[in-house]
Amino acid sequence: MSDNERVADIIDAHQELVRHIEQGAARMRVLSALTLIVAAVLAASYLSQLALPLTGTTTVTVNLSDPYNIAVELVVLALALVWLYVGVQDYRFSSRMKRDILEARLKEKQIQDRIG
Repeated sequence: MSDNERVADIIDAHQELVRHIEQGAARMRVLSALTLIVAAVLAASYLSQLALPLTGTTTVTVNLSDPYNIAVELVVLALALVWLYVGVQDYRFSSRMKRDILEARLKEKQIQDRIG
């Protein structure tokens, strides 16, 4: 493999890293916005539950088969699965990039040794 091909490999790896960072940043913005919405709803729910004793309510019955409760649980589960998917993709990419960066560093060292 010539030096030009090695340099091209390094540039390709760098461009792939930048592309992944841009895509990851966009996904993280969407997931962060969804997380903020879910966190706000959960915080409001917890605050309302903490305020119940002040209104005289001391016990609450929850219907676990209520369609609204099931829908909320499914939405939270979907968000968790999407978050897990993004985490797995990022882990796979970072593992691959670690290997590619090590190879690029070795190639850089070989090129420096030839030049020096």
